[in-house]
Amino acid sequence: MPAEPLPHEEIEDRLRELPGWAFADDRLTRTYRLAGHFAAAAMVVHIARVQEELNHHSDLTLGYDSVSLSVHTHDAGGAVTERDFALAAHVEALADAHGAS
Repeated sequence: MPAEPLPHEEIEDRLRELPGWAFADDRLTRTYRLAGHFAAAAMVVHIARVQEELNHHSDLTLGYDSVSLSVHTHDAGGAVTERDFALAAHVEALADAHGAS
C-alpha cells in the first residue's frame, strides 16, 4: 500500500522537531557541515546503512566537508510522508556522532 502524503500544515508543524531541516520543492532537505572530507564520507556511509535498514532512500550528496539530503516518497507521487520524517529523525540521531552541524 502506498504511503499517504502529509498535509503541508503537518509538515511545517513536524519540522519544528527537526532543527536545520526544511521543506522545499516538495521535499525535506538538510545540509550538514563536518570537519573534513573523510568525516563527511563516513557520515554518508552511515546514512546509506540506515536507508537500507528502513528501505527508504534519499538523494544524498557528498561535498568536501558537507552532506546534503533531499527526501520524498516516490510511491506517494513524490510527496512527503511519515517515512520521510522517520528517515530524517534517524539521520539526526546519528549526526552528532559524526560531529555534524
